Amino acid sequence: MAQPSVTSILSVRISPDERALLENAAEQAHTNLSDFVRRKALEAAEIDVLNRNVVTIPAKDWEKFEAWIERPATKVTAIEQLAARTPSWER
Repeated sequence: MAQPSVTSILSVRISPDERALLENAAEQAHTNLSDFVRRKALEAAEIDVLNRNVVTIPAKDWEKFEAWIERPATKVTAIEQLAARTPSWER
């Protein structure tokens, strides 16, 4: 038998106007307020994580990284062919 999922409560303070807006949006999305807020918060969190601009390279890998970045570029024929094609919207 499947295990029940464990959940926890997240409490957020919002103004009456903000709540009204969220309730209106949830209604238009045909869902309840809790599901709407959870879904939108998770979508926003995923976008923030995926758009992360800082890359951390561990000290033990730094020399390997420098060697990789300083090596000569390799020619990729498929990319050259793609770049030479006329875009479909210009045909």
